[in-house]
Amino acid sequence: MTPSSVVETAAPPAQPVPGRKRGWRHVASAWIPVVVCVLVISQESTIYFGADHTSGPLQRFFEFFFGPFTQPEWWRWHIVIRKTGHFLGYGILSISWFRAFWMTLRASAPLSRSRLAIHSFAMFGTLAVATGDEVHQTFLPNRSGSVLDVLLDCSGAAIMQVLIWIWMRKRFSV
Repeated sequence: MTPSSVVETAAPPAQPVPGRKRGWRHVASAWIPVVVCVLVISQESTIYFGADHTSGPLQRFFEFFFGPFTQPEWWRWHIVIRKTGHFLGYGILSISWFRAFWMTLRASAPLSRSRLAIHSFAMFGTLAVATGDEVHQTFLPNRSGSVLDVLLDCSGAAIMQVLIWIWMRKRFSV
């Protein structure tokens, strides 16, 4: 046998054994990002992150790079910046929900079926946090809860879930 006739094959990736318990470190590594995201969102949902408190610092930051804004221009940009933050923040939260459920719930069910359920759980988790956040804001003097913000948050989550679906389909041919 010559060296050129030897075909190297990679070992198949290790798959967890169905029904096998995973350690607390695995569970913690799956769920800590979700907890961190929810804690960040809960802090951003306070009086201190209302538009009246974020406008000044954000305006100084953006004027450093882009020059001065008129007040009407700035208020339009401030709204865009805040709503983009909602969209991206809840998109990131939905990714962390998906990852956590994927790491802890994957089972012997057909992969495409369990994946659809995990995407659904990630969307439901994001909806629950977004709804809770907006309800909480209705009790703050300088904040207001909005169904439109919940829709924006869930839109960010849905876009991220579609991107995960596409990525996984190409990556794993599932």
